[in-house]
Amino acid sequence: MKTTAAEVRAWIDADPDPATRAELTVLLQRTEAGDDGVTAAGAELDSRFAGLLQFGTAGLRGALGGGPSRMNRAVVIKAAAGLSAFLTARVGAGFTVVIGYDARHGSAQFATDTAAVVTAAGGRALLLPAALPTPVLAFAVRHLGTDAGVMVTASHNPPQDNGYKVYLGGRVVTGAGQGAQIVPPFDGEIAAQIAAAGPANAVPRAEGGWEVLGDDVREAYLRRAASLIPARHTRGLRLVYTPMHGVGGATAVEALRRVGFTDVHVVAKQADPDPDFPTVAFPNPEEPGALDLALELARAVDADLVLANDPDADRCTVAAPDPTVAGGWRQLTGDEIGALLGAQTGVAAAMTGRGVMASSVVSSRLLDRIARSHGLDHRTTLTGFKWIARTEGLVFGYEEAIGYCVDPQAVRDKDGITAALRLAYLAAQLRDAGSSVPEMLDDLARRHGLHGTSQLAIRVADVGLIADAMARLRAAAPAMLAGAPVVTVTDLSAGSADLPPTDGLSYLTAQNDRVIIRPSGTEPKLKCYLEVVVPVADPADVAATRRVAAARIERLRADVSAAVGL
Repeated sequence: MKTTAAEVRAWIDADPDPATRAELTVLLQRTEAGDDGVTAAGAELDSRFAGLLQFGTAGLRGALGGGPSRMNRAVVIKAAAGLSAFLTARVGAGFTVVIGYDARHGSAQFATDTAAVVTAAGGRALLLPAALPTPVLAFAVRHLGTDAGVMVTASHNPPQDNGYKVYLGGRVVTGAGQGAQIVPPFDGEIAAQIAAAGPANAVPRAEGGWEVLGDDVREAYLRRAASLIPARHTRGLRLVYTPMHGVGGATAVEALRRVGFTDVHVVAKQADPDPDFPTVAFPNPEEPGALDLALELARAVDADLVLANDPDADRCTVAAPDPTVAGGWRQLTGDEIGALLGAQTGVAAAMTGRGVMASSVVSSRLLDRIARSHGLDHRTTLTGFKWIARTEGLVFGYEEAIGYCVDPQAVRDKDGITAALRLAYLAAQLRDAGSSVPEMLDDLARRHGLHGTSQLAIRVADVGLIADAMARLRAAAPAMLAGAPVVTVTDLSAGSADLPPTDGLSYLTAQNDRVIIRPSGTEPKLKCYLEVVVPVADPADVAATRRVAAARIERLRADVSAAVGL
């Protein structure tokens, strides 16, 4: 829809930020001047005024810039006003909100604006004292018993993005969902209050009165993290660690030190927070090349393990020495890490005979088999930790996008720091037993079948292409995938007894291969999740089974790509 000059001027007049006001003013002047840039400027304004950013998989998230469809002070102030009105309606005056932020462009200002709005609305705003990891904020919601939490972060998105995660707890949400990110109907209720908030300059903001917390919350988080690791199991392990230019470095290294991992080599060029992420093309540890500097350091210092967090430290990946792969180091997939942590959790949880493991619908089915082998239940949830973390009786949850919850009683979200601790502890245990991370993965394959997983992600410039592709697939499902007939087609948008409706399609073949196709909730991507399950024919040669699985994955990839047609 074409944006009118009156709409743009009204937003400019209400925008408290001179930088974004100037951006929009220049764009408007160019569209009105009729110069050579008029078409591009008009299209940019249409994009920026396509609608107010809405709560999605991870709350608000978008590119920085002026306008209602971008992340900026005006959007954040309106979001904080909507959240405050929602909390007032739910629990009355005196509601409490703890606010955290990372080191991205604009994060500290957005956090301060939120504190100012909450205070003016009659709430108690508790601002974390510095740029800290998302898990520390998620921990603070439960530790302090606040009614809500806000974390200003765009996680592993590109440097031009920022975001706004909202957690609910205290008196608003009880039970397993207390301290988790928002889900329906809360997101809709907050969105309605945001829409009713009016222009940003009409939202009251206090000039002070909020509380800037000391280091007590981070210290409590570190004590809790250290309590997850038994003493005397960390001797001699040499680690390489990178926070990927994010805010996890100091907290992660301190947590490792407290449980005895003192031989930690941090990648120097990625050690300090830098919102421009200069050494990586994309600040996601899963992306090709993101671990290059860490692996280079690991070879130089003869490390036993590489650990990496994403910029807000809610995700974690690992690489382990493996002489069978090129370069001698193997970066594990998110599903492989989930299987390792699930097996580790299963041993401890089985002693009590209680507990539930959970994983997202697009994650490997291996965790289900691991859980049941330990006498535990397993639940499949929608994608996102806002669903995984609220599983009743949860002892471990994960999603394939390197997100892991190893301490759901304290942090009801993914936590890359405690996951790193548990992975280092597991590697130390394995080394003491004369084994290794790759050997443990082989052992899991022998017991449960080799679950090979991969992903086909298709990024588009026009998100309409994704809707078109999903419509084509719903109209005509592929009959064959990787040489086997498709025996079950499930439209996830219909929902089921186990899962609420979500936009996705699931295909199961006669040879137990599975494909799930869904639009990304945070990026303009169509994601296709591929899984094959191959029994290990020769226990002494798991590598042969891996080759069979890899070949079948490639056939799946080609067939799915052709079916999607993008």
